[in-house]
Amino acid sequence: MIYLLMSDAMTWTSAKREVFSMSNITTEQMRFWSPAVRELEPYVPGEQPKIQNLLKLNTNENPYPPSPKVVEAVQNVLANSADALRLYPDPDASELKAAIAKQQKVPVEHVFVGNGSDEVLAHIFKAFFVQDLPLLYPDITYSFYPVYSQFFGIDTKVLPLNDQFEIVVDDYKQPNGGIIITNPNAPTSIDLGLAKIEEILQANPNSVVVIDEAYVDFGAESAVSLVAKYDNLVVCQTTSKSRSLAGLRVGFAIAQPHLIAALEAVKNSFNSYPMDRFAIAAAVASFEDQAYFEAQNAKVITSRELLVEQLTQLGFKVLPSSANFIFATLPSQDAGELASQLRERGIIVRYFNKPRINQYLRITIGTDEQNQRLVDTLKNEILA
Repeated sequence: MIYLLMSDAMTWTSAKREVFSMSNITTEQMRFWSPAVRELEPYVPGEQPKIQNLLKLNTNENPYPPSPKVVEAVQNVLANSADALRLYPDPDASELKAAIAKQQKVPVEHVFVGNGSDEVLAHIFKAFFVQDLPLLYPDITYSFYPVYSQFFGIDTKVLPLNDQFEIVVDDYKQPNGGIIITNPNAPTSIDLGLAKIEEILQANPNSVVVIDEAYVDFGAESAVSLVAKYDNLVVCQTTSKSRSLAGLRVGFAIAQPHLIAALEAVKNSFNSYPMDRFAIAAAVASFEDQAYFEAQNAKVITSRELLVEQLTQLGFKVLPSSANFIFATLPSQDAGELASQLRERGIIVRYFNKPRINQYLRITIGTDEQNQRLVDTLKNEILA
């Protein structure tokens, strides 16, 4: 993910100049573009550098592979000379919806699926947030939110986190056209807690409240348990993080049927076949292998706690994390310089050159061996 307070040297202005200069797009050529597209400020995907002996701790990918059953399921799609690939996939992805419903313990009518949680979020913005009143979300959050807001012409009101980088619940008790909150938040890694989510839901009975749970499986409590109780709640999740399927793009939402119907209407007005056969088969296998899922997540959580302890011993201040990453600052060192020094040694972490968080690094949890390489590099080479 990239966040609203954008990272590194990639402000939108520089990113746009870079893209446009590489493409040699002139103002004259842009006359063919729709006027609204000329004003777009697109999302800039996370860096995927090609560096030898790279330790990539910058994009919150899972350090472990998906379930072996996922591999078997994908291979089965290729059976009989991949004959199945000449046929369209199930437009409803019924088997996948059933697998998600069973794992999440909800009725299948409460499940919506899409091509990654980013696409699901886009449908959510179109389905619920194009309103007369503004959409509310935090100042430090997923940076696709302002991108979607601009794309769909949604008015927004950005609400600051407090000095501890926590969401101020009372700020969300004002007139609005919808609310979206990442929980645990990113890049801060701090979770909100169900009691506070309920407080927001109860204060906004006539607005849709979306809880974006990309990292919920690493220690936070999911709001899915509240869906049956609140007719204004949508919970969005992904298989990219805790299920190690970032390469297949599978996301889903859980809500009451009247909200799911709006998402289906948007989906079928855009792309009736968002899920290919590989993605459906792999995701179904993943949801059916709950034991593997829980075991891998437990490994990430254990590794996270060990890394927090090791970095704290080196003088880092680490925010409380319920995600597969941590948000850390070292008071004695400039965060930007520290990120550069790590990069020179083949270790990529995420640095955000923006007010409030420009002295923090977001560090993805790797395997214990990968985390130890980070700690040893800091201790023996950079901070020695």
